[in-house]
Amino acid sequence: MLKDNAIWMGVGAEPENKPVSLLLDQANRHGLIAGASGTGKTVTLKVMAEGFSKAGVPVFMADVKGDITGMCAPGEDTEDMQKRIKKFGLEGFTYEGCPVRLWDMLGGQGIPVRITISGMGPSLLSRLLGLTEVQEGVLDIVFRIADDKNLLLIGLKDLRSMLNYVAENAREYETTYGKVSGQSVGAILRKLISIEDEGGDVFFGEPALDLSEWFACAPNGQGYVNVLNAAKLIQSPQIYAMFLLWMLSELFDTLPEAGDLDKPKFAFFFDEAHLLFNDMPGELLDKIVQVVKLIRSKGVGVYFITQSPSDIPDEVLAQLSNRVQHGLRAYTPAEQKAVRAAAESFRENPAFKSEDVILELGTGEALVSFLNEDGQPEVVERAKILPPQCLMAAAPESDLKAALDAQADLMAKYGDAVDRESAFEQLEEEAEKDEEAERLAEERAALEKERAELEKLRAKEAAKAEREAEKAAEREARAREKQQEQMMKGLGKIAGQIFGTFGREATRQITRNLFGGRRR
Repeated sequence: MLKDNAIWMGVGAEPENKPVSLLLDQANRHGLIAGASGTGKTVTLKVMAEGFSKAGVPVFMADVKGDITGMCAPGEDTEDMQKRIKKFGLEGFTYEGCPVRLWDMLGGQGIPVRITISGMGPSLLSRLLGLTEVQEGVLDIVFRIADDKNLLLIGLKDLRSMLNYVAENAREYETTYGKVSGQSVGAILRKLISIEDEGGDVFFGEPALDLSEWFACAPNGQGYVNVLNAAKLIQSPQIYAMFLLWMLSELFDTLPEAGDLDKPKFAFFFDEAHLLFNDMPGELLDKIVQVVKLIRSKGVGVYFITQSPSDIPDEVLAQLSNRVQHGLRAYTPAEQKAVRAAAESFRENPAFKSEDVILELGTGEALVSFLNEDGQPEVVERAKILPPQCLMAAAPESDLKAALDAQADLMAKYGDAVDRESAFEQLEEEAEKDEEAERLAEERAALEKERAELEKLRAKEAAKAEREAEKAAEREARAREKQQEQMMKGLGKIAGQIFGTFGREATRQITRNLFGGRRR
């Protein structure tokens, strides 16, 4: 319940019955709701989220067990509720739900939530896939090449195509980006299959979620309670943790500085928080610590919900100033140590020993310490948590349908997946162009070869023709020589005949002249 610019969370122990409240102007200092299963964490979560919503602060929370949807429906007026209302002195208590928007990452009931591969980034994606340091380096190279080539990485098919492309052209990129081994690429591709089987093919895509949608308030001024349907998603804890980590990082990167506000701009509840920190690489843990430290100045309050404070690294735990600790059970030395650590995190109350009380707390009871007006932790109080005004259980189908009908505009915007041209299509087109260029090159080479063979044949025929011509010329020359020789022989013979006749005739004439003269 909202009261005097604070969320009234519970009532302290008798006889004082001191109200325990979370001040809105200290609510962006983050918080922790812890306790064993069945001790009342969900009720505490609902009461706190109701208060934020009524104060006009939008809220995000994941519905892991399926009962958070009850926030959209008014509570039931039962005998037990009447006793609690009377016991707490809740004058004017009414049953009412909050304005709720339902979201879903795996194609279930709610507005589809999608992000792109590029939006997730190589670091978070490596964490999601459980990659080794070498494999993460390969993924970094793949993202860098995609950026340099202006290739959009939207869905898993884009990343798969990009991995295959880089592997096929590894030698070309090695000197610029570094070595990419086929073995590492194969390992990443195999891990993509497991993520796809867990619903990654639905989760990665467009239209991508615009987080500003979660900063909206209803027409009555109350902040929307954005409920992510995580009952199925929690079976894929890696995707669940990575989405919430992405969301936290995205809020940090996109929100402007806000300074100290009268109330947060946004309240983010991270249920099953231990999933985020399981096997967390050091660089990602440093990133979370940085975000949790600095996002406060951007008007965002982050609240982790888990069974034991020991589930959260000390660096993060140190940033969680507003704490609600439900009962813990301690049967082993490790559990007893966790109880002592939880007790020592509170500002001591001389009226009781926190370590003992944590083991005694019943359902709906908690040790509570919020920041006071000066930003200092208050003395821890043993308190009974107020009942929520909304339904404690899951919402009936009729209320869920009404909530979904009220968000028809968002369903129209995000309902249908969009498959625009991205790396998959661009690389296919490039491969087709390469194949066409290769085909044309082969055809050109064949034509050049055919032309060369034709030229060779022509040259051969020309050489043959030239040789034939030379032979013909030689034959002709010999024929002319022979003809001339024959002519010369004929002329010689004629000349011989002429000169022979002339000689005989001359001899006769001479003889005649000589002898004839003597006779006279």
